Amino acid sequence: MATVLMCRRFRGLSRVTAFCATAERGSGKSKKEKRDKPGAAKTGTQSGATIQLLKPQDYRVLYNPAAYAKGGAGSQQHVDRDSSQALGDTFTSPGTTQAPQTFPTASSQALSPVRNALPKPRSSRLVKQTILATLYKEEAEKEKREMHDSKEDPRVFQKGRPEYRSLSCDTAEPAQTLPAEEGELILQSVAGCEDSPGILTDYFLKLSRLPAERRAALLSDPRFSALCHRAVTAIRLLSTPHLIHILKACVPLAVPASHPLLNACEAEFCRRAWDMGLEQLLLVADCWRCLDRSVPSYLGILFSYANLHWQELTLPQFVQLLYIIGEGRRSPADLAQKVERTILKHLDAFTLEELGAICLGLFKSVSGISGHVMRRIADRVSLQMEDMSTYALVNVLKMLRYTRMDHLPLMRELGKVIPARIPATNIQGIMHITLTYSSLHFFDENVLAAVATSLPSKVSYCRSKDAAKFLWSFGCLDYEPPNEGEFYSSLIKQLHAKLHEFSKFPEHLLTALLGLAFVKRFPEELIDFALREEFIQKTRGSKYELHKDLFTLGKSVEIECPSYRGSRLSPQLCQEFTEMVSDFAEREIYVRPEIVEATSLLESMLGGPEYVKSHMILPHTRSSDLEVRLATDGHPIPFNFEDSVAAEKLKDMGVSLTDDLMSQLLQGRAHNQNPPEVRNEARIPRHERGDAAGTPCLGGAFTAGAKSQAEPKAELWQPQEVRLALQVSNRNHFCYGSRRLLGLHCLKRRQLRLLGYVVLEIPFWEWFPLLKRSRSEKLSYLHYKVFCPELLTKA
Repeated sequence: MATVLMCRRFRGLSRVTAFCATAERGSGKSKKEKRDKPGAAKTGTQSGATIQLLKPQDYRVLYNPAAYAKGGAGSQQHVDRDSSQALGDTFTSPGTTQAPQTFPTASSQALSPVRNALPKPRSSRLVKQTILATLYKEEAEKEKREMHDSKEDPRVFQKGRPEYRSLSCDTAEPAQTLPAEEGELILQSVAGCEDSPGILTDYFLKLSRLPAERRAALLSDPRFSALCHRAVTAIRLLSTPHLIHILKACVPLAVPASHPLLNACEAEFCRRAWDMGLEQLLLVADCWRCLDRSVPSYLGILFSYANLHWQELTLPQFVQLLYIIGEGRRSPADLAQKVERTILKHLDAFTLEELGAICLGLFKSVSGISGHVMRRIADRVSLQMEDMSTYALVNVLKMLRYTRMDHLPLMRELGKVIPARIPATNIQGIMHITLTYSSLHFFDENVLAAVATSLPSKVSYCRSKDAAKFLWSFGCLDYEPPNEGEFYSSLIKQLHAKLHEFSKFPEHLLTALLGLAFVKRFPEELIDFALREEFIQKTRGSKYELHKDLFTLGKSVEIECPSYRGSRLSPQLCQEFTEMVSDFAEREIYVRPEIVEATSLLESMLGGPEYVKSHMILPHTRSSDLEVRLATDGHPIPFNFEDSVAAEKLKDMGVSLTDDLMSQLLQGRAHNQNPPEVRNEARIPRHERGDAAGTPCLGGAFTAGAKSQAEPKAELWQPQEVRLALQVSNRNHFCYGSRRLLGLHCLKRRQLRLLGYVVLEIPFWEWFPLLKRSRSEKLSYLHYKVFCPELLTKA
């Protein structure tokens, strides 16, 4: 069957790179047959068209974004105008390319006019308009799903009850707009109008109903400025309802937060606050939020008023108050207990969206909440998760993460519900879901795989923060998805695109690079950028403690990337970081009971403190090791003479005589007649010195059934030594409820092996129960770990 390839380029069509169609000749099939057989599009003889898109610089689509939809639908919202967001929060960086869009001819109705147009050059303009309209619509829909409106999305709960209408400012476009001519008449009459409160209020309300493009021009109109000046002059004459109406009118008029009219309104509302009702106070606070104006003095009065009238709070007023608390990023300490009691009181009456708003308010204001209250919230959410919007669910997860709540029913239900929703969830929502799993050390492969599958097509919408959190989360859980190549390359590419942001947010770059290092990925260009002196200076000005992260990254590169030739940490800086980490370990790590007990028993078993050292072999990994050295024949080798000397100095300080100590002294006397000058040899257990009796002398640690150790043959002795790194782990080193190591601890063990150490695990599920058992049992366990026949054979 013969085919002809027809290609046509459209001049001036910047968004269409090429259009190609294959027209089939000699086919007797009708169009109806083709429509009735959708599978025909997959065959090699059917026609097809491919349109590849190039996104021009600075191209932006304004739309009404939705909160993360449950399934595929979501409520309509306004475009994000939050000026506090970081660079790249709203739009992708210039030059970001989009993935090619493919339209099979069997299923795309948009191509039929294109096919007809190919033989008719005159209709090319119509073709271009049709294609552009389709492409713009698809891109707008995609961006609509992806973008998060930090101002409007948190207000979705207000649509759930009619009571919120009197507590919140309606930011929707007016149902009936005012004709532009009438607005012009109002502005012309400003100069001669009276300073009547009713007239001034009416003017503001009417002007707020003008079409959007006309409202935007008002701010530069001298007549509108004159109207605002009249309102400021007459502000003491305005009644509280009139003043509230003017403030509400300022929201659609988009009056700047620093405008003199708003300055006067804030001062007047602060003066009148104690004479207003709680409903009015909450409404005014909501207007300030819509206007993006920070009003700490007014909020302080509101919180004090609410504290005094707490018993009068209705359920909607309580939820609205928590929303205001969250948006103000301020948590009144004296309200904490009242908030918890009220949550428990109304827990079953809240809508699911209100529960999400409550959690978001607490999270944003960094408000502490008891584990009991958070568990009660999680109990309800886990039972009704299917009915909850993804946006509200993500807000609950934020608070769950903040309180470090290990709520298994919720996490298991989340694993069933959330994978199917991820494709329709925007990138920030997916990031918070993923970060919840890593923060709680909860590993769910189905969720992570769904995230990894969806992310490459959405990666251009990632802020630097989002990309960093994704890399950290997957690295923390030591998970490499099935599409690991595409997943990691797309995120690394996005890090390069956002490189300009890292000077302002250095913590994001270090977070990302550590997450990559956990899974053995070291992008050298980014590492070189992060280890430069100028970037290190940026980290010193951060509000986060980044020295330990720099140290971990720099030392990991030294060990795992021998061919790396880029920037490195200076020796002075490494020494400074080492001392800092060592001081922390002395206070917090070495004194842990499980480590102290293991160290003491190993000293007793091996012959003294010179045979074992409790320290950090790799200080940059921030966890301790018990180091033991053996000759290749199995004999322990003394090496820790610093601790041994310290132990000798303690001899003159006195020892408490216990029954156990007296028993060891009396029973061991006959077996320990060595002179003082061979003290070190005397501390080596008898089975390691090759005593004729062949029975280990471990203070009664072994029963008669213990195997004897024959003296090794002389020809088996080797000058090399085997260095053991014993890992006394705890639950925080593993994923929740599993034996899966977290990324940092995988990195540590990998690097220890690269340096030649043999890593021995003393896992918590074996060691912690033994801490309650007899000394003999603990010594038997450690003896088997250190002198494991399989280990010695490999060595």
